[in-house]
Amino acid sequence: MTISSPERYEIAAQEDRSAPRTKLAIPAQMRVSGGRRFQTVVHDLSLSGFSATSINRMEPGSMCWMTLPGLESLAAEVIWWEGNLVGCAFQTLLNPIVHDNILARYRGDGAAR
Repeated sequence: MTISSPERYEIAAQEDRSAPRTKLAIPAQMRVSGGRRFQTVVHDLSLSGFSATSINRMEPGSMCWMTLPGLESLAAEVIWWEGNLVGCAFQTLLNPIVHDNILARYRGDGAAR
């Protein structure tokens, strides 16, 4: 039995959700589909997603794009929004090398190393 690419992503994303997310404080920008870009702070990051500050309500199921310093925009789906925090799942798993570079670059206070 062959597993299609979207199914592979869903399986990997669910497995990754059980792994601890790395707590960070990275200044970034987000844009919701049809909306304007706004400043945010990414609070945690994994290969499959992130949580970030959002003062405006973001509806689960909507698409957004998150831009970390030095990277292109990453497409994600809003999974939850609560108390000015949003949790999103990347459309495509974050490359492990990119993930590790982000972790190596930022400390918990958002300062680049």
